Amino acid sequence: MKIILVLAISVILLLLAFVLLGVKVLFVKEGKFPSGHVHDHPEMRRRGIGCASRPE
Repeated sequence: MKIILVLAISVILLLLAFVLLGVKVLFVKEGKFPSGHVHDHPEMRRRGIGCASRPE
């Protein structure tokens, strides 16, 4: 019985995390997730740090 309770709480927490992470995408017109790529961040480019898979 305890394992079912732990699994249910885990699933609820995971669903809540996905919803909270996707608020901008779900509720903002033309919303999208921010880029996680190094080459898309101006501060990284300023410091000369580049992406290993995208030579510049």
